Amino acid sequence: MRTRSSLPFRTAPLRVEDSPSHGALLAAFLSSLSLDEKSGCAVLYGAAVRHFLHWLERHRTAIRTIDDQAVRRFEKHRCRCHRYSAQQAHYKADQAARVRRFVRFLEDQGYVEVDDGIDDLPRHLADYSDAIGRLQLAEGPAQAYRSEAEHFMAWLRITRRQWIDIDDTIIDQYAAHDCRCPVWRKRGKLVATGTKRRRRCARHFVEFLRGRGVIPSVEPVADDDPHMSAYLTWLKQHRGATDETIRRYRTDIRRLMPMLGEPSQWDAAGLRSAFQRRSKETPGSASLLVTIMRSYIRFLVVRGECRPALLHAVPSVQRYRLSTLPRHVDPATIERIIAACPTDRPVEVRDKAIILLLARLGLRAADVQDMRLDDIDWRSGHLTVKGKTRRPDRLPLPQDVGDAILAYLAAARPEAAEEHLFLRAQAPFRPFRSSAEIAGIVARTRDRGGIEGVPTGSHIFRHSLATNLLRAGAGLESVGTILRHSSPETTAIYAKVDLPMLMKIAQPWPGEPSC
Repeated sequence: MRTRSSLPFRTAPLRVEDSPSHGALLAAFLSSLSLDEKSGCAVLYGAAVRHFLHWLERHRTAIRTIDDQAVRRFEKHRCRCHRYSAQQAHYKADQAARVRRFVRFLEDQGYVEVDDGIDDLPRHLADYSDAIGRLQLAEGPAQAYRSEAEHFMAWLRITRRQWIDIDDTIIDQYAAHDCRCPVWRKRGKLVATGTKRRRRCARHFVEFLRGRGVIPSVEPVADDDPHMSAYLTWLKQHRGATDETIRRYRTDIRRLMPMLGEPSQWDAAGLRSAFQRRSKETPGSASLLVTIMRSYIRFLVVRGECRPALLHAVPSVQRYRLSTLPRHVDPATIERIIAACPTDRPVEVRDKAIILLLARLGLRAADVQDMRLDDIDWRSGHLTVKGKTRRPDRLPLPQDVGDAILAYLAAARPEAAEEHLFLRAQAPFRPFRSSAEIAGIVARTRDRGGIEGVPTGSHIFRHSLATNLLRAGAGLESVGTILRHSSPETTAIYAKVDLPMLMKIAQPWPGEPSC
């Protein structure tokens, strides 16, 4: 059942200068409800409204100034009202709702001053409802978005908030408010209640209005640290860093700042101490932290905001690239993983196409995540992949991979105006947020097939492809071409698993025959 306003939501009318008598207001209100004056429901509404009007008169509160605070004071007052005090002990939430419904009537009729700040609000609400329908959400979430939009509108009106002033603080206040809003209730609770859901739905509705230019957009808050802001701009404009790289650099530097303070006050001991406290991760992460810290210090030195001698203050991390073997599995295990992909549901058709791309072409998870529809040349049977270097490379499209992608496009890919090839299987149908979701698909497929002893992550396919090619007789140069390595040194790590080549150069143990 969809939550809806207790009265049709109309734009606030012009102010009515002279309010009619209390009796006339009550009669007009009951008439708007289409109730028989002698019915029990009309009697209950009449008693609640008369009590409220009497309380307003006693406290010299003009009808045109009624707001949420006035209604709350009325609900909590220790009643000494003539002829009404006996009702105080039995004054329940349903009676409070009748008063709020009456206040809503006064607002819609112009007896209470209300300025929403938006013209033709009902039309925008109807367009928002249509936009929710185009997202192809399930019935429950779609109703939640629509009902919370009306709920948010009602709350803004009763709290006398202006739409142009909406920010995250106001949305958070709405999400946590103790609801007394004049909306229909179901078993005493609003549909789509809950702080997180209120916040999510309200933000979605506000972004919709901002996208249409109905309310002004909020300018992004600049970084509080001017040094950081200038550094990130430099990374983007002069170093050509990707958004993911910038995000990682910003995160690590922000974690260091509370320990370091102002750059002009840095010293070698402070930098080493901050590094030691943050470098508790694997040696690979510690090595990246060294790179980030030195890059930031070098930038500050060039700008004259840091002492040049501090460039050598960050200690190096001993990391031997060739000290470990690439994790890999044999071709039979790869085929078992592929065979563990059913195609009964659309999500399974998508997952099989992704697994085949990883296994046959050795793509990175980020390559699959960023793949676009126009990256595939069906006539020539080629696939364009940009990769980490953002240099386009053309790869041959194997038959089984192409068939899997065609099956996904024909019967499983949602109808969405997205250029990404692979989309999420649940509405709203959007691209994957990060490459970690690709790794999750690999893990689910492996678990579904009951395959044990396989390293985690999607990179296992890339390592396995290179290892199996070498063992089949391919050279390092060919493997580097297939994996699109920009440097031969990157491919050299796989020389450690080329057993035929290693056997040719292996030296015999003293006193034993050679291999």
